[in-house]
Order: sequence, then structure tokens, then C-alpha cells
Amino acid sequence: MPRTKSRAEELAAAVTLEPQGWGAGFQAQQSAESTPGTFAVLDEQCRWERQSLPRSVLASLTRYSEIPAAGGKGELKVSASVTVHTTVGDADERLASTLEEPLRCREQQVRADEWIAGLQSTATPYGQGNNTYADDQIVEIGKYLDGKVEQSYFWFVTRLGTVTVAVSVKGAKGYSDSELNVYASSATNAMLDGVKFQLEGDN
Repeated sequence: MPRTKSRAEELAAAVTLEPQGWGAGFQAQQSAESTPGTFAVLDEQCRWERQSLPRSVLASLTRYSEIPAAGGKGELKVSASVTVHTTVGDADERLASTLEEPLRCREQQVRADEWIAGLQSTATPYGQGNNTYADDQIVEIGKYLDGKVEQSYFWFVTRLGTVTVAVSVKGAKGYSDSELNVYASSATNAMLDGVKFQLEGDN
């Protein structure tokens, strides 16, 4: 596992999906990447904001992609994140807090006019269900609210050692839940493969 900030940043940059990694038709959103040296936090007012990295995190990067609205379909927005924690315990605590957040905040504000609500969480540690590929995984499914429009929302957070990978998929007109789930699952698997490749190179 990465033990230095520079190696952690290198891994995060190599693994976090670029638009083409999501599949055909994706392009970078206007704000393509998170601000360097920051970390997504759900504050006490249930608003998502980016704060300076805590001591428990060596590096964190999020890239934002989309398929523009066309052909009767709405704009599909996705994100991919990689966070490298200082210890396995820190990474595990991150997943534990992910499970607790929907209980603390039934509605979560993403941006001024964007909300997530009704999240239902499922945790699958290694060896349970179909999880033979990661130390732990949390899948959250809920609703994404953009003004008066309500769409499905998928949020996967997966841990491999001290590294957590996360993907979000915000539904849009013309996309089924099964399609959204495939996007989230495929992106997660691609990033896990990327983590494993990077770690094998360190051996």
C-alpha cells in the first residue's frame, strides 16, 4: 500500500477514471476534477463540501464525466473517486461513516440546486454475497433531485487495503436503473483492477 503522499497521489491519478474509461459517449464535465489537496465531506448541515485533507488521508482525487443530453435522453452525470488513506483502519472508518451518513442526513445537498434523498445502504464485506474482489463494499441507491426532477442515484464505495474507490451515477431521462447499475459496477471494477495493477508494480 502507498506510504508516501507522492506515491498516493500518483496512484490516485493513474486509477481515477477519465471520461473514456466510462465508455462511449462520455466527456469531461465543465469542472473536470476536484481541487487538489481536498476531500469530500458531509458537514453538520448535511451539505457536501470539499475540505483540506485530514491527517488520515494521503491523497484524494475525483473526476467528473457526463454524456450530454441528445436523442431524447437527458444528461447523464457520473463521478469517479480514489482516496488513499494512511492506514487500513482509517479506510475502514471511511466506509463505516458512509453507512451512517444516510441515517444522519435523510437528504444531502450536493450543490445549490442538487440533492440526494432516500438512500438505502447495503454493506458486503469480503466473502459475503458475491464479494470476492475487495475487502469491503457499500452500495447506496436513492433519488437524485435536480430542481423538480427526480431520478435514480447510485453510489458505490469499495475498499482494497488502504485505498477506497467510489463512483456515483446520477440518472437521467431515457436511462434505466439496470443501465445505471452497469455503469457503476463496471467503473468500480475498472478502478479496482487499476489499484491492483499499481500495487503489483510496487512489489
